[in-house]
Amino acid sequence: MRKIVVRSILVLLVLLLGLFWLLFFSARPPLTIDAATLAGDGSTINYCQQPVLDGRGKLAIDIAKGNTPGCGYAHFPLPILAACTEPLVEAADDIRGLWIGVEGGHIGHVERVEQCGARTVITSAGIIHDYGPNRTAHPNTDDTEGAVVFTVGDREYCPRTSASMIWDDKILNFRAFGWGPIVVNRYFEGEQLVWAYADGSTTKMDRLCQLPGDQKKPKPRGPRYSF
Repeated sequence: MRKIVVRSILVLLVLLLGLFWLLFFSARPPLTIDAATLAGDGSTINYCQQPVLDGRGKLAIDIAKGNTPGCGYAHFPLPILAACTEPLVEAADDIRGLWIGVEGGHIGHVERVEQCGARTVITSAGIIHDYGPNRTAHPNTDDTEGAVVFTVGDREYCPRTSASMIWDDKILNFRAFGWGPIVVNRYFEGEQLVWAYADGSTTKMDRLCQLPGDQKKPKPRGPRYSF
């Protein structure tokens, strides 16, 4: 009996160490986002004017994948799908635009939603989550959560994440790893965009036309333990 308990504890420790390595030390996907897009200033745009999705421009698969540089971008970048005019897939709702949380768990949260075809990009709080067909990488977000848990010297370590964003009857569902449980979803409730987050909170968001000045540079997140 004692041997079984010891072996079980050892197996659990190995699994936990493997998970910790995967989250913080496994190789991150290469940064394939267009350099000019990342360097550009997304605070200068009127987000109440969205591209017409008439199929006359690029398809989603023609555009490089957007992903988070390191543990977060330094300033709010330009839209990733600005040149894409592929019509939305049938199950999708048009939730494109800039949104701010006004009621619920995350009041003041600001996010930009881009869409074309089966592709969706959400940019907020230093991170860029891009799902769907693209020119340079896997369709899953395969990205970072953004909050820095600890630093070693000058290097920041934040947990790695991967998810899909699949439309199901006008509801955008985030599935962990692409096949796991639904951890986040977004959908319209009247004129508001509702964001149900993995922490159990629900936030109602109103539309913005311009990025607020305090959102241009993301606030550092995470406990940031130093070693």
